[in-house]
Amino acid sequence: MAKEKTIFVCNDCGGTSAKWLGKCPACGAWNTLIESVAEPAASTRNNRFASLAKTAEVATLGEIEASDFERTPTGQDELDRVLGGGIVEGGVVLIGGDPGIGKSTLLLQALDSLQRSGQKTLYVTGEESGAQVALRARRLGLDGSQVQVLAEIQLEKILHMLDAAKPDIAVIDSIQTVYSDQLTSAPGSVAQVRECAAHLTRAAKASGVAVVLVGHVTKEGALAGPRVLEHMVDTVLYFEGDTHSSFRLVRAIKNRFGAVNEIGVFAMTERGLKGVSNPSAIFLSQHSEPVPGSCVMVTLEGTRPMLVEIQALVDTGGPSPRRLSVGLDRDRLAMLLAVLHRHAGVNCMDQDVFVNAVGGVRISEPAADLAVMLAITSSLRGKALPKGFIAFGEVGLAGEVRPAPRGQERLKEAAKLGFSVAVVPKANLPKKNDKAFEGLTIHPVERIEDAMELVRGLG
Repeated sequence: MAKEKTIFVCNDCGGTSAKWLGKCPACGAWNTLIESVAEPAASTRNNRFASLAKTAEVATLGEIEASDFERTPTGQDELDRVLGGGIVEGGVVLIGGDPGIGKSTLLLQALDSLQRSGQKTLYVTGEESGAQVALRARRLGLDGSQVQVLAEIQLEKILHMLDAAKPDIAVIDSIQTVYSDQLTSAPGSVAQVRECAAHLTRAAKASGVAVVLVGHVTKEGALAGPRVLEHMVDTVLYFEGDTHSSFRLVRAIKNRFGAVNEIGVFAMTERGLKGVSNPSAIFLSQHSEPVPGSCVMVTLEGTRPMLVEIQALVDTGGPSPRRLSVGLDRDRLAMLLAVLHRHAGVNCMDQDVFVNAVGGVRISEPAADLAVMLAITSSLRGKALPKGFIAFGEVGLAGEVRPAPRGQERLKEAAKLGFSVAVVPKANLPKKNDKAFEGLTIHPVERIEDAMELVRGLG
């Protein structure tokens, strides 16, 4: 019997190589090539993708009839916010996160709520038996749930069930466990994940079934398998947060039907995940009196302004001082320390600097610059910022304080929660006599040295 031919497939990009290499020749990633069985060349007559190649007439944009997508609320307000209002007919959603963070729990709660509202639902489990899913439903208090459950990992049987049962919403938990008879590689391999996702996406578009795919993540937190998986689907959601904390964040990385970087905040309870309507309370420490090294900022996640506390600790360092940040970009922290030294005269070259965003939230926008620099200065001086103080704004290498997008909404959120003093970029200064900012004294600044001088005067 002839020996099966093997090839090496990159787990990141899906590129192939005839022999093992330390570095992928396609994307340049290291140690990502995995041995798999080479697939036999299929004939043109038996092409398994023939149903994907549908013929269509060329039409101009003005002639095409366009209508807004109807959305079905999931019963979870925070999940609906991230999805853009609800699940879209024929839409494909990919949701990823660390093991045990709550992906299956949230989807089981959403399916039960959809089923109780009259939707036909199907939960396909490849990692657990039907009894294990039923046991989880009992723990969540979903007694008497009419959600249909199918314990199956073969793609062809799943597609047959979707065609026969015709559900409105189907969950595949997880895509890494599904395999197709068309391929000889093992479930979870690059070829199987890509093949199964393509067929499930085609089935969703052809039948109008909304499909939710659960995906595993790698050690780095990215979805396992090639990035092409993210390009196939309509929406990509990521679970964030520490599994040891009771709070979870669901962030939209891609959404064809809504805003990206929108987040939903959940609290893990004995009865499953519950939405948090006022997430700003999570990311603020409850200090009875102001403490040095703490500064509150208003960050914008999608369409939602949130107040987050930035904490900094400056301590005497050794020959090579440390620069550590949690929830913020470490390289940006090093840049801000250089600007602080050059333009504001605050020297931290021989100090250890630690910066943390409270609550496990990750802040990627540059509007946190001003708050980070004020928190570092406060810790270095050992003097707390005034009570009810907030700040936001981007700081450039020349020392200028640039405006943050949608500054008016940020200030309204701060005023609503009772903050009294704000230091903001001059371009974000609101119009006078606006009742939305009553009780909030706003100080505009143009440069970082002006902000430092102003804060020394306030302290």
